[in-house]
Amino acid sequence: MLLAALLDAGADAGRAGATIASLGVPGLGLRTETARRGGLACLRALISTPAVADRERHLADVLALVEASDLGPAGREFAGRVFRLLAEAEGAVHGEPPGDVHFHEVGAYDSLADVVGTAAALEDLGLLAPGAVVTCSALAAGSGTVNSRHGRLPVPAPAVLELAAAAGLTLTGGELAGERTTPTGAALVAAVAAPGGFPAMTVRAVGTGGGGRDPADRPNITRVVTGAAAATGPAPGPREEEVTVVETTVDDLDPRLWPSVLLAVRAAGAWDCWCTPIVGRHGRPGQVLTALCAEPVRPAVAAAIFAQTGTLGVRWSRMSRLTARRVSVPVKVGPPGNRQLVTVKVGQTTSGQSTGPDGPGTVTAELAEAEAAARALGWPVRVVCEAAVAQYRAGAGTEPDA
Repeated sequence: MLLAALLDAGADAGRAGATIASLGVPGLGLRTETARRGGLACLRALISTPAVADRERHLADVLALVEASDLGPAGREFAGRVFRLLAEAEGAVHGEPPGDVHFHEVGAYDSLADVVGTAAALEDLGLLAPGAVVTCSALAAGSGTVNSRHGRLPVPAPAVLELAAAAGLTLTGGELAGERTTPTGAALVAAVAAPGGFPAMTVRAVGTGGGGRDPADRPNITRVVTGAAAATGPAPGPREEEVTVVETTVDDLDPRLWPSVLLAVRAAGAWDCWCTPIVGRHGRPGQVLTALCAEPVRPAVAAAIFAQTGTLGVRWSRMSRLTARRVSVPVKVGPPGNRQLVTVKVGQTTSGQSTGPDGPGTVTAELAEAEAAARALGWPVRVVCEAAVAQYRAGAGTEPDA
């Protein structure tokens, strides 16, 4: 339903289908059809699956498929985060480490397609770009029981409750019969959105995704609304906000592994992470690994640090910070026929001056996207960054998404 809503809101269905096909599973595909739910027009996303029996997968198997797909860097990071959240939730429910969990329903062909297709659609709409603000209303939980590989389980399913607790999601709708939010659906929302009300914005598009059932009491739909952030007053200065700082000290890790450690911590949901060299109490050189994140994803960030470094302890604290206002604007670089999308981050001055193309704010290209574009174009990364900034300065960008 979420994938269908994103496609109905303007995401490229062809790209989503091609990305699903890039998983390399013969017979796995995507098609759409129009429908009505509760009298409302909607789009349905239907996943075709192979006739052969599927097999159970572990987290490493699923992540390998994601990494081999045609998703961009942001899409791969999002899809990996979804499956890590699922593995952590299922592991907590069954008392197993995340890496040992057998992905039953959530690792099946259709769930793989759901996650990868949704990642492609979010990426296409710019909703995974730095600076994009994504909020969600309360999720309908449902009631009763649901069949699973482990027999009949109460609704909400145990994994849904674990995901809601870890991500701070709000559940509601206990009077609705049946399962209304699946673990995969909860993980998709938890990986991209924060609970909140409808933001102030200029609406651009509305997408409506329909479910398989058509109950008589209410429309069985999921809606996605996209738009540009609306100005709510004079241009603001720096914004004060709360962050969670997660740290550990490591003095016994092979230095060659640090790039993969930092990548995994960011994939777990950290906004940023870095290492600071230190000399420990016994005179041994080491590193202090520091990660900044939102409080709801702290358990996932800490779990990634434990798994990747082998450390025996992780500490955290809440801190306040001031951040300059910024927007993320997609631009295209490259020759006709091979244009590549690169996001530029535009910072506002402390006096609140304009972030427009002629304004004095800092303009920088997102490095991961610039690197991907450089590989596709055969250009140096430096040239791609300069071209992206020049395109923005020339007014070739679009407004940021919300």
